[in-house]
Amino acid sequence: MNERTPLVAIGLMSGTSLDGIDAAILRTDGERIFDFGPNTTVPYYAAFRARLRGILGAAGDDGGQLESVVRDLTVKHASTVRFLLAENDMTASDIDLIGFHGHTIWHSPGEGITRQVGDGEHLSTLTKISVIDEFRSQDVAAGGQGAPLAPLFHAVMARDLEKPLAIVNLGGVANITWIGSASSDGGDERILAFDTGPGNAPIDDWIFSQTGKSFDEDGALASAGTADEAIIDAILDHPFYRQLPPKSLDRHTFDLAGLDSLSPADGAATLTKLTAASVARARQFLPEVPRRWLVAGGGRHNGSLMEALSTALGAPVETVESVGWNGDVLEAQAFAYLAVRSRYGLPLSLPETTGVAKPTTGGTFHKAPD
Repeated sequence: MNERTPLVAIGLMSGTSLDGIDAAILRTDGERIFDFGPNTTVPYYAAFRARLRGILGAAGDDGGQLESVVRDLTVKHASTVRFLLAENDMTASDIDLIGFHGHTIWHSPGEGITRQVGDGEHLSTLTKISVIDEFRSQDVAAGGQGAPLAPLFHAVMARDLEKPLAIVNLGGVANITWIGSASSDGGDERILAFDTGPGNAPIDDWIFSQTGKSFDEDGALASAGTADEAIIDAILDHPFYRQLPPKSLDRHTFDLAGLDSLSPADGAATLTKLTAASVARARQFLPEVPRRWLVAGGGRHNGSLMEALSTALGAPVETVESVGWNGDVLEAQAFAYLAVRSRYGLPLSLPETTGVAKPTTGGTFHKAPD
């Protein structure tokens, strides 16, 4: 593979919000993006979501539960691929590669651990398409945080946008990509990326525990409550907020037990304001104030969260759709892009994005069966 021929890749993402599988097709040579293809989102049924939630934090198997969930997770990803292709009159022969993120069940880079479950070899067998998985492991093994990994994709997407620019991803965990202008000597654009704190995951977990629903639709419950400032201040005192970036989190990093005394609405309001305040805290680490804030991830659909974010930042916030991006599948597109970069041995992470010592590639290749 000496020539950098553009490849057609499907990216698959099962995010920490546990909502379902995003799938997206694009054509890229690992640096330039030539075409965006179709995409889809397949939600998880409540029963499988509960099973997936049950293995979060799992260090090993426990009576076959983990193995069973991983098998079914992989089959669901294969079904998503087949559905995406069938709906668009495509076949496996039209696709060169699948970028299979899997589902993160344990992320503790300080201990040298990041675990994304899903069987890439089995997915390749089921789809008859070559697969790349294990995107984060090599970075963590080299001393990096293993996250976030979307910033290089953000940078190529934002190539023609005015800088400095901040892209905030409100997923289960929230993270930020800051992109500065190219240097005066014609050098590359500057980039900095890191997790900012809780995102949708604690809000969703709270809503589920209090109402049985999977998320706070448009932030309606939060808008009916009052945030507990003392709880927010106590959580913001966590050492993570003083730690220099790059840095990353697990969805269970913070102890949120203090919310137990709150009403459902006040708990939702508190967690919503906490997510916004966490992003605002991140400003102290940015080299320059962003000219604009673009928001991706499921949290951009939460009106209360977007309003809280704008208030906390003291600046307008926009969804990534305002610049023509598709925020519903942005991370899936990112892993299609990263899969091609991996196939060509290009870096997936930089010292400025994960804290790894040098630009580092990653991913494990599973060749499609003949």
